[in-house]
Amino acid sequence: MKDTFYISHGSPTLPIDDSLPARRFLMSWKEKVFPQIPKSILVISGHWDTGFPTVNIVQHNDTIHDFYGFPDPLYKLKYPAPGAPELALRVKELLMASGFERVDEDRERGLDHGAWVPLFLMYPEANIPVCQLSVQSERDGNYHYNLGKALSPLKDEGVLIMGSGAATHNLEVLSQDLDGVVLPWASEFDSWLKDALLQGRYEDVNQYEEKAPHAKMAHPWPDHLYPLHVAMGAAGENAKAKLIHESWHLGSFSYASYQFTTPD
Repeated sequence: MKDTFYISHGSPTLPIDDSLPARRFLMSWKEKVFPQIPKSILVISGHWDTGFPTVNIVQHNDTIHDFYGFPDPLYKLKYPAPGAPELALRVKELLMASGFERVDEDRERGLDHGAWVPLFLMYPEANIPVCQLSVQSERDGNYHYNLGKALSPLKDEGVLIMGSGAATHNLEVLSQDLDGVVLPWASEFDSWLKDALLQGRYEDVNQYEEKAPHAKMAHPWPDHLYPLHVAMGAAGENAKAKLIHESWHLGSFSYASYQFTTPD
């Protein structure tokens, strides 16, 4: 597993809304993006935000429907992937060995929609063990990049490391009236992020709040971007970034997703 990934998971309706190009992208995952079958999957989701790094240690993952006001069929969907308790303990071991003094365990939590929504389309059989790792939105990009660096050995242990968030994430300005039109500030932030990643300016991405245009508008809260920093850090400073999908929804929601390949 030389590659790590950052997926913009977008709307919870992704599993049932065929009008979204991101849905078709994720459904083609095994065929067009990543044909290798991982031994297990580690998801860093923007929907699990804690004071300290936390892993879920469960035998079977419940499906958490952590959203409101969506169509009823969504709440009936299940993604009963097995847990990955050995991976969770390995994540804790690696983080603590790298200087993260406290790593918590959650022995009840299942998969939030930042994890199960993309996996539902990528690996519909739900037969690959999955573990989640939380973000700490009170910290910064460098912190999460270092979190990822600590997890880098997992790539050689058959683990798919996937950050799941959104390249732009300002829920206050989404509008059905704007679908098909991208607001300039969102486009400018998304273009800056793409250029920085493809040019390998990872330090700039770590400091995006100071470096990027419209950073606070694109991410009023950083929880959905920090999974990118973890995936980036796990790939390493010499990794090459590749844009593997881009599309827009509701005027300002970017589905930009990236693959990071570590050189041999």
